[in-house]
Amino acid sequence: MSMPVHKNCGFLVALLLGCAFILTQNSASAAEEEKKPTRENWAHMVIKGSYPEGPQMPGLFGDVTESLSKVVSRLEKAAEDKSLTGVVLHFKGTELGWAKLNELRQAIKKVRKNDKKVFAWIESGMTKDYLIASACDQIVMPESASLILLGLRAEVSFYKNLFDILDIKPDILRVGKYKSAAEPYTRTEMSEAFREEMEALLDNYFGQITDMISESRGLSAEKVEAAINGGPYMAAEAKKLGLIDHIAYEDQLPRLLTGDKSKNEVKLIKKYAKKRADTDFSGIAGLIKLMDLLAGIDSSQRIGSGPRIAVIYATGAIMSGSSAQGGLMGGNVLGSDTFIKAVKKAADDDQVKAIVLRVDSPGGSALASDLMWRALEEAGKPVVVSMGDVAASGGYYISMGAERIFAEPGTLTGSIGVVGGKLAIEGLYKKIGITTSVISRGSNSGTFSPLSGFTESERVAVTGMLNAIYKQFTEKAATGRKMDYDKLEALARGRVYTGEMALKLGLVDQLGTLDEAIEHARKLGKIKDGEKFEKLILPRPTSPFEQLFGSADGETQQRQQISRMLDSIAPGLAEQLKKMDLINLLAREKSLTIMPFEIRVQ
Repeated sequence: MSMPVHKNCGFLVALLLGCAFILTQNSASAAEEEKKPTRENWAHMVIKGSYPEGPQMPGLFGDVTESLSKVVSRLEKAAEDKSLTGVVLHFKGTELGWAKLNELRQAIKKVRKNDKKVFAWIESGMTKDYLIASACDQIVMPESASLILLGLRAEVSFYKNLFDILDIKPDILRVGKYKSAAEPYTRTEMSEAFREEMEALLDNYFGQITDMISESRGLSAEKVEAAINGGPYMAAEAKKLGLIDHIAYEDQLPRLLTGDKSKNEVKLIKKYAKKRADTDFSGIAGLIKLMDLLAGIDSSQRIGSGPRIAVIYATGAIMSGSSAQGGLMGGNVLGSDTFIKAVKKAADDDQVKAIVLRVDSPGGSALASDLMWRALEEAGKPVVVSMGDVAASGGYYISMGAERIFAEPGTLTGSIGVVGGKLAIEGLYKKIGITTSVISRGSNSGTFSPLSGFTESERVAVTGMLNAIYKQFTEKAATGRKMDYDKLEALARGRVYTGEMALKLGLVDQLGTLDEAIEHARKLGKIKDGEKFEKLILPRPTSPFEQLFGSADGETQQRQQISRMLDSIAPGLAEQLKKMDLINLLAREKSLTIMPFEIRVQ
């Protein structure tokens, strides 16, 4: 009986030894696993430039300049990418307005809400770069970098003395106490009303700057204001003040990203989620693709049969006719014909359930603005407005009939007023030896002649016309805002507000981004929660042929050539002449609803 017992004991011993060996091996493997470094994937994105809005040229041409919607989409993709630990934003100098700045800040916050870290690495930061970077978890600068945080400054140039030297007589009329479009041409300094308006705007913007930094950096408003008053700073001083977190070169970033997990490996995914330009034009298919690109057709985009939200971009100075890139001195032109066609396309599409109008315009032609407003009124679809950097004067006019108006906190809006007039150049003609003989019929035949100013009869007639346009503007605004006329008119008078100010006054309904406006449009269009929908982007982007050779009227190419020439000779002079583009508008349009200035963050 002993033999079976002996055998069983041997078997049990072997079994126990085997288990011990396996456990030892597993423990060794676990130890080795602990020692093995983990790789962290970090998205790397360069933040630079102006990030234009609106439809961009497709493919090869559209990928040269990154649009605002594309960079926001890349950040949104990073927020949802489970393979990423975080995002590194490399700032190389931005040229953004207040609305775009806010859109980027909100996109960064979305990444952070998804439990991903966001680091900002700034080579040399101006105020607008820093405000975006302050939305990140950590800010890093190399020791040789400087932080140019200086506050705000408004500089308005006046041309009356120049016109006196040239013997040019500006004769410009306005309706609205604060409608200051004529002042740079008729005065040598700000009027009291203009100064009051500018003081209020800068106070609000300065408050927004201090609030952003205070909230993001955990500093008191007093400390932030003191820091702004003491700037600029080198990186070391900025760190002492709590404005940045680390001083490091770009090659030292991986050590900062891992934190206490110093043994972890870091992989920076350069140009994360950035679409590469398609340059394969080989064969017949490639030739067709190239022809499509030159014509402004993106053959890769296909619209399905599901519900849609039409996003119509209204970007640039409002004028009659077709849209064009490159005004007299380089700005975009928002043509009423192009805009109305886009609205009609959205209105006629049964799959489009609502329209979102993204406005970035200082206004322009009063007539064109009214025609564009009417097209939206007759669209028969819910309309939601999302205001960008500027939605003032004519830009506000086309917005006021919407079911809901979203503005960014720093949007420039309002400026409900009218201006009209001309520059009389007969004196200049005489100086340079030009004489003119005149034969006329009709008491007011010289109303819009460039030779002389208004006669008393002409002045009365033009003033009556401008008052009628102002009355029309304010009445429609009061109706659109469901506001008593006298209350609306008191807020009008040509005065400009920030989005934050406009919300308190009832001129807009809500502060929010373009995505938030689209979400509201989805609800108005009765698209169910969770139901997929497409965005129909309108109007179509300008084709490469139009970009290179100008529009059919032949003016765009000439304007672009003038702008390029001036920029190469004297950038400062070119900038001054861009501000005088109002003169060109007055020559073409007899009454304007336009904002006379812009405020940019340096």
